[in-house]
Amino acid sequence: MSDTTMSPASSGEAAPETDAFLDCGWGRLVFGQTFASAEQLVALLREEGADRRDIAFYIADPHVLLSHAPQELFLDPSHTYRLDLSAYAPGEPRRAGFTVRPVASERDSGEINRLYQSRKMVEVDPSFFWSRRNDPALTYLVAEDEATGAIVGTVTGVDHVEAFGDPEGGSSLWCLAVDPQAVQPGIGEVLVRSLAEHFRARGRGHMDLSVMHDNAQAIALYEKLGFVRVPFFAVKRRNEINEKFFVDRGEGLEALNPYARIIVDEAHRRGIHTEVTDAKGGFFRLTHGSRSIHCRESLSELTSGVAVSICDDKAVTRRMVEAAGVVVPEQIEAGDDAALKAFIARHGQVVVKPARGEQGRGVAVGIETMEDAKAAIAVAREQSARVLVESCFQGEDLRLVVIAFRLVAAALRRPPQITGDGTSSVRDLIGHLSRRRAAATSGESQVPIDAETERCLAQAGFGLEDVLPEGTRITVRKTANLHTGGTIHDVTGEVHPRLVEAAVNAARAIDIPVCGIDLMVKGPREPDYVFIEANERPGLANHEPQPTAERFVDLLFPLSIPAHAREAQSRRGRGRKHAKA
Repeated sequence: MSDTTMSPASSGEAAPETDAFLDCGWGRLVFGQTFASAEQLVALLREEGADRRDIAFYIADPHVLLSHAPQELFLDPSHTYRLDLSAYAPGEPRRAGFTVRPVASERDSGEINRLYQSRKMVEVDPSFFWSRRNDPALTYLVAEDEATGAIVGTVTGVDHVEAFGDPEGGSSLWCLAVDPQAVQPGIGEVLVRSLAEHFRARGRGHMDLSVMHDNAQAIALYEKLGFVRVPFFAVKRRNEINEKFFVDRGEGLEALNPYARIIVDEAHRRGIHTEVTDAKGGFFRLTHGSRSIHCRESLSELTSGVAVSICDDKAVTRRMVEAAGVVVPEQIEAGDDAALKAFIARHGQVVVKPARGEQGRGVAVGIETMEDAKAAIAVAREQSARVLVESCFQGEDLRLVVIAFRLVAAALRRPPQITGDGTSSVRDLIGHLSRRRAAATSGESQVPIDAETERCLAQAGFGLEDVLPEGTRITVRKTANLHTGGTIHDVTGEVHPRLVEAAVNAARAIDIPVCGIDLMVKGPREPDYVFIEANERPGLANHEPQPTAERFVDLLFPLSIPAHAREAQSRRGRGRKHAKA
């Protein structure tokens, strides 16, 4: 049969299709209730395409189906939820700062794939979205940021009547994805409601969805909207995409944070043995043949203690990279009020930060008065006895990940922002943002409500209990550190060569094999910059889908690189030697 079945649906009278499935781009949605034979369903799943994820849905008796191919299939650890559209009461959710609309351009297709990448979902050929935009069986909705035009959310709907003449008049929701960097609240809820109202207007009786059993945040949203669990199951093939659901990854791996887990997962894919030595701290040992290396996230035994010491002291880091020709901001050490006052007068705005510290703790940006400077210095001294004051470079925060003295990833880091809805207080909006950032980063990113946050709000003319007008967007902290709620936006493919050169030169000056170099820049495509600091343990997971974990494991275990990739590297190396000659 074909991958779409339009004739029964269009007539509205023909018998429903048997053995029905629908190509959704990421794979086929197989309607298990239309199969009379488990053998025929198994045969269809065996035809799954490369890099695709077929889903056999509405399996009432999964144990029977699995018995026909126990080595090839597995029961997906998900729940099925149903929304009764006849009883559904359309709500009026807040949607400040974004609109929901159908896919309208080929650019939308690329943006949907970007969201799929960020959520580790199977990508779809962009031409598929565009060619099927008028397919009555498929509905693609996107949420668009009104200020920037960026696509910040997407959802796919399947009309079962159009797909196979469903006698129950059903529909289903798939691929709900919200940009983890989005600043607007309620995007997921509005997308779900919009799809429900779309199918309700078509006269469909219910809308179903499948959700992982441990996705508590999503389940809470669905139950809030009136979804209830129903006894249907999903079955999938044992392929590389689904591997994490049916392969035991080893003791302690589930307790690792995302920064350690991304490396361990890459090592596991290559057959490298992993031993978790302290899950809470992100420590693990990788062993391949006779070579064994202890790591803490992206910090390995290949990084010397001297290099760590240089990165630990920001004043030392600055001197080392400046000597290598890297541009640095003017800097003084706090302690002399007269010098501090003159420094602020000369630069207008300054940055206060502890000489030692990490994750943005104790850093204050955009200080303009002696009063604020003294308060910021007191906070910074909680992290380090020595406090540095630097000239403030107006621009954006750029993180460049350098591995083996080559740029692997680059991303703009932006400070946390909130968007007003006209009814919520600033405190509540920060709370919503903090919960979203925590959910997107497995708890690694949250927005603290402290003196620095209150100072930034005051500069914008608001207090914590004020109601932010609808559509008004304000920055709640000036630092872009991810651990304090900042967001990250990949710009690897557009970084100016001078910025790449500065990052590599800084890494070479420190003599560190893996490093996150932070620059303040006018823009990623412009050459102007100043060096801010170097991080000896950059969070590689923050830069997906760039191959940071792959390059890290390449560095640790060169012989684990696939043979064809090693040969390609060798050819490039020979080419560089010939060019120099």
